[in-house]
Amino acid sequence: MTGARPDPPRILLVEDDEVIREATRMALERYGFPVTTAGDGLEGLERFRADRPDVLLLDVMLPLLDGVGLCRRIREESQLPILMMSARTESVDVVSGLEAGADDYIVKPFESAVLVARIRTVLRRTRAVAAPPPGAVDPAGISGIPESPASPGTAVEPAAAAEPAAAAEPAGGPPGRVRLIAGLEVDTEGMEVKADGRRVPLTPTEFRLLLEFTAAPGVVLERQTLLERVWDYAWGADSRVVDVHVQRLRAKIGADRIETIRGFGYKLRRPR
Repeated sequence: MTGARPDPPRILLVEDDEVIREATRMALERYGFPVTTAGDGLEGLERFRADRPDVLLLDVMLPLLDGVGLCRRIREESQLPILMMSARTESVDVVSGLEAGADDYIVKPFESAVLVARIRTVLRRTRAVAAPPPGAVDPAGISGIPESPASPGTAVEPAAAAEPAAAAEPAGGPPGRVRLIAGLEVDTEGMEVKADGRRVPLTPTEFRLLLEFTAAPGVVLERQTLLERVWDYAWGADSRVVDVHVQRLRAKIGADRIETIRGFGYKLRRPR
């Protein structure tokens, strides 16, 4: 007898425009996602603390507490996936949201199928990092990601699941689950990171990014390569997503550990 299908991930949608909020809610529910909504930043913070959703979808421009401020407040309490929505594509909006802790962003207006694909991608990324062991309870319900609308509508082909980071350990590191590189200790299964003995909390996206670097120390990784491996983007997406996440990672593990190779990408410095 097979076990019950996991509940689909719960989404908290924070959007002040009532028309957009309701249209987005209905579109997501057609795909089988349970959705809770809020109309301003403070209400969004209250709903987050009360409901503890699996994914946060929020607008940048919100009354009372804007989306950047809300993202920052929630990042102090949780590492759940955060996808920001913005009607503007200026660098200040995109970078501010990503610097506050968002995993990705999407520009309005958008097709519902595109939004659902982006949500699936960020959930798969989280699942790839924090997959429960066989037989364990999946607390976030990630394996219950809906793949098609629950009612008639235009479906999008499921995005390919992200390939896990290479299992091979870097040169000089011990075999197994822990990678040791010049004071940086990465437990690939326990999702724990220490820098010079200090525990470093990372979001799932930051952790996936670090796994790519530690799997190939000293090797230059192009931005497009990182977009494909970490964000599942097989097309020319906005490289600012990579740049800001590298900036966030540097701030946590040490700025001198990741080197910028101008015009190409980044590399994790080899121990001297």
